[in-house]
Amino acid sequence: MRLSKRVGTFTDSVIRRMTRISNEYNAINLSQGFPDFDPPKELMNVLADIAHNGPHQYSITFGAQNLREALAKKHEKNIHRPIDAEKEVLVTCGSTEAMMCTMMTICDPGDKVMVFSPFYENYGTDAILSGADPIYIPLVPPSYDFDINLIEDGFKQGAKAIIVCNPSNPCGKVFTYEELEAIGKLAVKYDAFVVTDEVYEYLVYDPHKHICMASLPGMYEHTITCNSLSKSYSITGWRLGYLIGPEKVVEAAKKVHDFLTVGAPSPLQEAAVTALNFPDSYYEDLKALYTEKRKYFLDGLDKIGLVHNVPQGTYFVMIDITEFLDMPAFSGWSDLEFCEWMVRNIGLAAVPGSSFFKEEVNHLIRLHFARSKETLDEALSRISKLKDKAWMAEHAGK
Repeated sequence: MRLSKRVGTFTDSVIRRMTRISNEYNAINLSQGFPDFDPPKELMNVLADIAHNGPHQYSITFGAQNLREALAKKHEKNIHRPIDAEKEVLVTCGSTEAMMCTMMTICDPGDKVMVFSPFYENYGTDAILSGADPIYIPLVPPSYDFDINLIEDGFKQGAKAIIVCNPSNPCGKVFTYEELEAIGKLAVKYDAFVVTDEVYEYLVYDPHKHICMASLPGMYEHTITCNSLSKSYSITGWRLGYLIGPEKVVEAAKKVHDFLTVGAPSPLQEAAVTALNFPDSYYEDLKALYTEKRKYFLDGLDKIGLVHNVPQGTYFVMIDITEFLDMPAFSGWSDLEFCEWMVRNIGLAAVPGSSFFKEEVNHLIRLHFARSKETLDEALSRISKLKDKAWMAEHAGK
């Protein structure tokens, strides 16, 4: 018996694979991006009450009414327009489903979709699973700028949409108003969609600002905003995501969602309403927390002497491992092999950069700093072995 051809066109998630390898060696996992500290106490307390009092049965397939209303209210501030909770909001099982649901809603087999490179690994696969062909647009290191002419070329080729992760995983780029405006004007010109992934919307570091593409003049009807509660409230395991967009798109996406997953967990939806009603001070504190973590971790990398970028947003940092791959002991190694060696010998898990790039990139790895100070201290201590000549002489390449 033969399997479908599409499953042979992509691998399993390298990010999640690195977590499994990390668990096998009891390593510090700085590969898959989730915190090692608890969600807000208010959120855990209300979930404990719901565990005894419910709801425990199906909610409305498209999302609990009170959650959709809370999401609409939240995004009205960011998008600067009224949002209809009945017709323009859909709750999904994480932003992963939100993105997949969106792609299956707007794409037919043979359509084209533009994806920035580097990209979160799901995007290319989402295009393939929906039958579309990805067109990759380079974000050029170290500043991760792009050529707007390449985007227009993509639309001229018939691209139906462009995916914009803002802030961007893995490189931490925060798109400026001018960049978003330029992309948006082309989407309007060619009557196409901009599909945004905005899960790191609150993890943006001064002086950079997060701007919703849907808030730009004329862009709401061309934008599908995918988001999640995972990163803002440290609840990645709850798998609560959503999409917001024009009624025509959301009403169609509801049909895909209904048969794809039926609905998100009702107890978790009920609890999440509490988080969406947090005051502005919560988000200010969250930004301050991650600003401190970013500084602490990057200062540690600088002290060790590792070359890295400075993320404008998210909690990811890209490390340049060229100097190590140039060593005779690592001659011919891929970045994946180096990451697996790090897990075995250093006890630290990273993600090979090649899993994020369409271009031939073998010299970068991604780490994250959504960890406690104690964990970051130990991680920095372990990775500092890369600069210990005696230790490297004994362990390199083994």
